[in-house]
Amino acid sequence: MASEDERAGAEIVYGPEECQRRSIELLEELGFPKGVLPLQDLEECGRVKETGFVWMKQKAPYEHFFEKTNTRVSYAVEVTAYVEKFKMKKMSGVKSKQMFLWVPIVEMSIEDPAKKKIYFKTPMGIGKSFPATAFMTEEEKEKYLEEKKNKALMEA
Repeated sequence: MASEDERAGAEIVYGPEECQRRSIELLEELGFPKGVLPLQDLEECGRVKETGFVWMKQKAPYEHFFEKTNTRVSYAVEVTAYVEKFKMKKMSGVKSKQMFLWVPIVEMSIEDPAKKKIYFKTPMGIGKSFPATAFMTEEEKEKYLEEKKNKALMEA
């Protein structure tokens, strides 16, 4: 749970529609695909622009299986992070199942935007990267593939 100090000066929105809209806008602003944080039934979202602190509260914990990465991820009622372009750090409330263990994810970043890979890091500093396309919505994937095709045509 975040402290009151961390939330001071926050812009807070309530309700599933507004929270969903804001969380998607945040992911787009940071350069992440829309499907990387598939939170459900959001009730409250907050952001402190000065510090980059964000939080998202759901009605209940949620587990999501990412087929393209063969990974099960658990999201707590509250997910928090400090954000900057291409990075979410000091994350809390996100765990990934590796073998038979739930491992906290404390950071996700896009090291080289041109390569379109997202790197997920654990508290031990160990991480794993996956193609950003694995977390894209169908709409994003179509746009990405179209841009790739156009780029290839221009270079030909």
